Amino acid sequence: MLKRIHIGLIVLCSLLLVAAVGWGFVWNYANQNTVPAKAEAAGIPIGGMPILNALKLLEQYEESLLQRTITIRASKGAADSKSWSVAELGYKAEFSGVREAIAKLQDGDLWERAVHRYKFEKSFALEQSWNSDVFDAAVRKQWGWLENSETKNASRAITANDEVRYEPHVDAYRLDMKALSKEVGKWILLEREEIGADVEEAFEAELPVAVIHPEVTLEKLKDEGIDRKIIEFSTDFKTSAEGRAHNVTVTAEALNDWHLAPGEIFDYGKLIARAEELYEYREAPVILNGKLVPGIGGGICQVSSTLYNAVLRSGLEIVERRNHSLPVAYLPLGQDATYAGGAINFRFKNTTGKHLIIRTEVKDRELTVKLFGTMPDNIRYDIESVTLKTVAPAVQEKVNDKLSPGQRVTVEQGKPGYVVDTYRTFVRDGEVVSREKVSHDTYRAQPTIVEVGAMKGGPEPTPTPDPSESILEDGL
Repeated sequence: MLKRIHIGLIVLCSLLLVAAVGWGFVWNYANQNTVPAKAEAAGIPIGGMPILNALKLLEQYEESLLQRTITIRASKGAADSKSWSVAELGYKAEFSGVREAIAKLQDGDLWERAVHRYKFEKSFALEQSWNSDVFDAAVRKQWGWLENSETKNASRAITANDEVRYEPHVDAYRLDMKALSKEVGKWILLEREEIGADVEEAFEAELPVAVIHPEVTLEKLKDEGIDRKIIEFSTDFKTSAEGRAHNVTVTAEALNDWHLAPGEIFDYGKLIARAEELYEYREAPVILNGKLVPGIGGGICQVSSTLYNAVLRSGLEIVERRNHSLPVAYLPLGQDATYAGGAINFRFKNTTGKHLIIRTEVKDRELTVKLFGTMPDNIRYDIESVTLKTVAPAVQEKVNDKLSPGQRVTVEQGKPGYVVDTYRTFVRDGEVVSREKVSHDTYRAQPTIVEVGAMKGGPEPTPTPDPSESILEDGL
């Protein structure tokens, strides 16, 4: 009996000892001041670390992420930069659930703490977020004024001193935030493999600005080749009556600033149509069938002839041109260009390879035509007209019953006609390169008009021949 009691006491003591040892183990296990082994937060090992140290490490890491900076530099349209911390741009970073899990290691009764430690999660994620709209707003607050800019075309002006001056174009700017926001987002939100490594503390980028060019840029305008004045040529109309002076002036005004593209053909008929739309032509002498008669628009051919001389001296290709039927007082023979609507036109081609601008000026009854464009300084074109033949005027007789039989009275003195060749000589660096004949012109002789008294049975006076063509020149 005693033996059984003894054995029972031994068993009880053993059980109490085991229980005490087990309880001590549980107590020690539950009251550890470290994070359970092998635990990590988004790849950062915290297992085995003192709890306070682990919490401090995670807090410091989160804070370091919030202190990262983003710097944007602006070079187009502005010359400044701006920096923000990622926290200012709505970035947030927190290790999800780790603090709660660690807190439970020290909360509750001994058994609950022991169980929680035993079942402690081994991995925690880093939750990150940011607001791209906040970033967009911050950038636009700094540089949004750029988007208020407007384009302005480059301009060209020709001064009173015939200098060609250019005004640069103005670009407009627009922010291109989509690409930048994507790039910032990729940097600001760390990938798992980046967490715990050496994190880049700063991000720098160029402000993405779309440059909007105007339709006419300075480069495009200068490429047209309006570099300088190529030539100018003048004729005067000091002796012209008011009607003719008016017609010359308004035609010149319609021609002023006429623009020709490379290879474009100038058409004088189109100029006259334009002038008729803008102005009203007045009465002035015109040429009809080789005679000066009253008409509308007299004088318009002084503009075509002055332009023709400028064109000749610029080496441009003459497409269509014809001389007046009668010599003109303001130019040498062979160097005029007439116009007759629907019959005779004056046309030339811009063969400079660049653009061409025609400018006109009327001052003190002198007309000046200037051509602006591209032409080397070392070349020139000389013009020479040679009279090949002088045609004596014929005599035309008319019967005048008021005169005595056989009596002859000269009522209009005739004028000679001419046959003329005109040449253009190309000179480079003072030496003749080539010489070409540009025209072969014939000017009608104007007959001497004689009135004769009728004689019975005598010879008939010389009849006036019918004109070979009926064309009105130098008028409308």
